[in-house]
Amino acid sequence: MLNFTVGPVQVEDRIREIGHDQVPYFRTPEFSAVMLENERLILKFMRAPKNSRAVFLTGSGTFAMEASVENLVTRNDKVLIVNGGTFGQRFTDICRYRNLNFEEIKLPYGTPLCRKDLAPYENKGFTVLLINVHETSTGVLYDMDMVGQFCAENGINLIADAISAFLADDVNMEKWGALAVITSSQKALACHPGISIVALSEKAVETARKNQADALYYDFIPMLDNGVRGQTPFTPAVNILLQINARLVDVEKRGGAESEVSRTKGLAEYFRKGIKDFPFEEFSLSPSNAVTALRPKNVPAYGIFTELKDRYGIWVCPNGGELKDVLLRVGHIGALKFADYDRLFEALTDLKNKGKL
Repeated sequence: MLNFTVGPVQVEDRIREIGHDQVPYFRTPEFSAVMLENERLILKFMRAPKNSRAVFLTGSGTFAMEASVENLVTRNDKVLIVNGGTFGQRFTDICRYRNLNFEEIKLPYGTPLCRKDLAPYENKGFTVLLINVHETSTGVLYDMDMVGQFCAENGINLIADAISAFLADDVNMEKWGALAVITSSQKALACHPGISIVALSEKAVETARKNQADALYYDFIPMLDNGVRGQTPFTPAVNILLQINARLVDVEKRGGAESEVSRTKGLAEYFRKGIKDFPFEEFSLSPSNAVTALRPKNVPAYGIFTELKDRYGIWVCPNGGELKDVLLRVGHIGALKFADYDRLFEALTDLKNKGKL
């Protein structure tokens, strides 16, 4: 199968092989060295400020979102959530489940966040803002420089989900003034799913220590304390952490995060140029490099997903709920090449010729 989804993505053979290796014992100096290097490179590529730390959680990106809220937000906070789709809604669900004091900025699907959307919330006592850098369900990339400026002007702690944006779009934790930034192994890191990562500013570390999370497994403090020696408090997904190390080292050798973002942008531009020959409309007004959201003009979106999967051995990314037959998404992250998009275009041309597009 050829995989154009936005997670889990297509994985390079040599990275995939690490996931299939016998799992090594991890309470060793060798594994500690790997983890210390993982933390260093994550913080480097996040452009994290001085004295930042990173924690590695065995769980999905949603686990890291909830763990970040648990460790960094309390019932004394007043939370503002940008909700423009499935993953903005996920932050809302987390806050509702935890009985936090929050309000939402509800955005129509596919639309960017503008300063006028933030204006009603200025000087209203908000202390935390939760946002997805890239709303993966609709392909929208938010203007994080603007968001960071708004937070700085209003004394708001910014927690950003960059799960699908890290290494696909520019992520600059220091420039945004972010308290914490979240990512995950199965997106542009292009490893197997199972590890999520939270980069924590020095202020976030202090906040976590002060808040004392009501949790055992995802309390950041034991993670931070164990991380000093390159370890985790409980057994992690060892092989995925080894995959992550191989990927991060490779990204550094190839020119760092900037080079990886440029490569992803090139794939996105190649696809968006080629797709103009087909009966689709681009859905997002502010697209991420990570994915292109498409609205078919003639047939239901889910039917195209099924045809590509069953007839051509190609996965694109469907949507669920009310967008099931409205949108499909084509990813640009993972081990993809221009030739892979040519194969997708050939399949779409065949569908078009058969009257199925």
